[in-house]
Amino acid sequence: MTAAIERFDAPLSGAAVVGGALRGMLRAKGGEAVLPQRALQREAVLEAEAVGVYADLCGFAPEQGVPITAPHILAFPLQMRLMLGADFPYPAVGLVHLHNRIRQQARLNLGDRLTLTARAGRFLAHDKGQAFTLETTAARDGVTVWEGVSVYLRLGRPGRGDPAPVLTGDEADRLIETWTVPADLGRRYARVSGDANPIHTSALGAQLFGFRPAIAHGMWTKAQATAALSPPAPLDVAEVAVAFRAPLFLPGQVGLYAGPSGDVRDFEVRDAAGARAHLRGRLTLSPEDSVAC
Repeated sequence: MTAAIERFDAPLSGAAVVGGALRGMLRAKGGEAVLPQRALQREAVLEAEAVGVYADLCGFAPEQGVPITAPHILAFPLQMRLMLGADFPYPAVGLVHLHNRIRQQARLNLGDRLTLTARAGRFLAHDKGQAFTLETTAARDGVTVWEGVSVYLRLGRPGRGDPAPVLTGDEADRLIETWTVPADLGRRYARVSGDANPIHTSALGAQLFGFRPAIAHGMWTKAQATAALSPPAPLDVAEVAVAFRAPLFLPGQVGLYAGPSGDVRDFEVRDAAGARAHLRGRLTLSPEDSVAC
């Protein structure tokens, strides 16, 4: 069945996010959970200033062009609207972002006008609760050039569906670089991404959800690793998938570990001792792009 498409062009305000989250927490849900059968859509432009600020914060060099992760930021308001909707089966507060996969099918350029579409996907099985996907596409002139799939977890009894994706990171055995992550990173990333979840922006807000200090956004960690491992030129066709493992507390020091260079490269972001993985991932480049690494 084709999902109904609803258009949104107005930005999602912080007040709307807080209000929707509170309503979701108070809303009683009975019976078996059902994901909404609708899609949300908006038009967005890859504006040079906004992309530049995002790229600089995430470690991308100007010669790398538009980051492969940038459309996720443009689509985030649509994903939040879906999860805050009255027809969404779970409160947005408390959901755990488990996994994210991005696939770029053609080079992205500054000034591109993209049609972004977000929808709920399917349920996935997980031993700690019910997992589900949110799926996003970006089209340019009617042709899909970018796709993103995020897997979220609602903690509880084991869920139904096909198994949630797993990444092993077995080949990530070489320290590539180390990062000192500042205490204000969560607030800075929130300003450019629109993701102002209090677990990232405030120590007090993080404590309300069981964390000691604030924690870094997983999508910042993914972008920073992707920037470090990508060639010094714009990507044409590529895919980067990550599993979010353990929170990265702010401030902190971490190391980026990776396997040998090539078309497919496993990587991990680990704590300062190199013992605990915060993020595990795999970057897949086209042969033409990997030669430039």
